[in-house]
Amino acid sequence: MSVKEVLKEIITLFHHNKLAEVTSRNLSVPTNLSKVIVLMGVRRSGKTYMFYNIIKQLILEGVEKRNVVYINFEDERLDMQQADLDLILQAYRELYPEEDLSKVWFFLDEIQNVTGWEKFVRRLFDSVSTKIFITGSNSAFLSTDIATSLRGRSISYEVFPYSFDEYLRHLKIDVNLYLPKNKALVINAYYNYLKNGGFPEVVGYDDRLRREVLKNYFYVMLYKDLIERYNISTTVVLKQFVEKLAVNVTSTFSINKIYNDFRSKGLKLDKNLLYKLSEYIENIYLAFRVSKFDYSVNKRNVSNKKSYFIDNGLLNTLTFNFSDNYGKLLENAVYLYLKQNHSHHLDKSIFYHKSTKECDFVLFKGEKVVTAIQVSHDITDDETRKRELDGLVNALKIYGLKKGYIITSEIEDSFDYKGFDIEVLSAYKLLLTQNFKF
Repeated sequence: MSVKEVLKEIITLFHHNKLAEVTSRNLSVPTNLSKVIVLMGVRRSGKTYMFYNIIKQLILEGVEKRNVVYINFEDERLDMQQADLDLILQAYRELYPEEDLSKVWFFLDEIQNVTGWEKFVRRLFDSVSTKIFITGSNSAFLSTDIATSLRGRSISYEVFPYSFDEYLRHLKIDVNLYLPKNKALVINAYYNYLKNGGFPEVVGYDDRLRREVLKNYFYVMLYKDLIERYNISTTVVLKQFVEKLAVNVTSTFSINKIYNDFRSKGLKLDKNLLYKLSEYIENIYLAFRVSKFDYSVNKRNVSNKKSYFIDNGLLNTLTFNFSDNYGKLLENAVYLYLKQNHSHHLDKSIFYHKSTKECDFVLFKGEKVVTAIQVSHDITDDETRKRELDGLVNALKIYGLKKGYIITSEIEDSFDYKGFDIEVLSAYKLLLTQNFKF
């Protein structure tokens, strides 16, 4: 079957099949902008289902389903080159010769699989339809580069695995915490979420099946998104480097130390490769680097980094070290919460603080640090409580702040400590709240 015939079949099946039922997401994507809408994020985070949500909304608003073209470029039947992309338009015209293409909505899923896609999308936008939505799994490709390649025609949104409130929505758990039964269900779900993460497909899976599916996700990211895309020949180094980041999640890591460790094991590599690998890993949304805060951009860039992973379930699939380490899992979950609600993919606004003491997160906005946050699963132990408070106060003093926050799993409190206002927040409540005002 020719590519055009395959496209006709895909378009026709989409128009005749019922859209899958999906859990609504917190991310709101506009449909009334004359821009190419870009959804980017890690594989399997729900970008396709975001498309389904948008399409359902359009249909509710009166758009005919035949005026929607949805193409998933992960479809194994579509081994397309740049020159083949016009066949999408040809196929649609031949199926619906009476339709005005300017009124057609185009949803192009994982379009980065076709080299040279940018020129097609640019032409599509300029001369056919301004109703274009695309997805991709490479953040560098679909953030900085896309702005150049589409020359101001696009606006980008990040899609993550389920946040905690989306996770509860998927499970149909009532979040009215004034009802004791609901509160117990929410807290139980919170600990499951900390350990199992929020990739939509695996919510509700048993432990064995979930691990198998997440392991498969990881290997697809490793081989397709990293090794194939970036032409990485040193597979052993890459795999061990990712595992090293996973084992040391939430802790500082040094490229020099990792390089020396690998060399001592007999691995031959260039140190610059490790810097590139850490960038590539972040590009595909597998793990993120957080720098030590300094007002000097150069010092921030050369500082040791902390690593955080896209999902706790995936993290626990790569290493068993943290299955019951709620402190590490909570800090990783809080980072993801901050990244989704208090950061932007084009900006670096989340840092860690280290001076005479350490503080887990400081938020940098408007050329100044505006918030300092410690994360600790439980601060009932006196030694733990003092360590967390002293680290927080150290940051508050240095950045001229009057109030600081400690995020725990369940404890809530507020008090004065050494002249500073301290608010203790319970994570199971905080993670239910979008855009909490720190």
